[in-house]
Amino acid sequence: MTLKHKGTLMKSPIVKRSVVIDGHKTSVSLEDAFWRGLKEIARTHRVTLSNMVGEIDKARIHSNLSSAIRLFVLDRLRNPEMQFRNDGRDRIEASPATQQGIPSPI
Repeated sequence: MTLKHKGTLMKSPIVKRSVVIDGHKTSVSLEDAFWRGLKEIARTHRVTLSNMVGEIDKARIHSNLSSAIRLFVLDRLRNPEMQFRNDGRDRIEASPATQQGIPSPI
């Protein structure tokens, strides 16, 4: 996607990336800030990015995967203690807001 700003063509801030979930390759379209946030969360909790995205995918109900990831990262910033836990089996528990596809209240 190409955007126009003040007569100048600009590259879209959203980048499509490939992720393998349960052995299947899928793509997500995310802004760099959300991608970096997701990678940082995964690294902090010693979970692979693929496993984290897979668990976010399993937990979502209504939104598309890219939106669910954005909500997950946003939820994690708002409520770090509620977002997920690593129980030693790389299982992620998403917050109720992420599961329903809506942001949690501030």
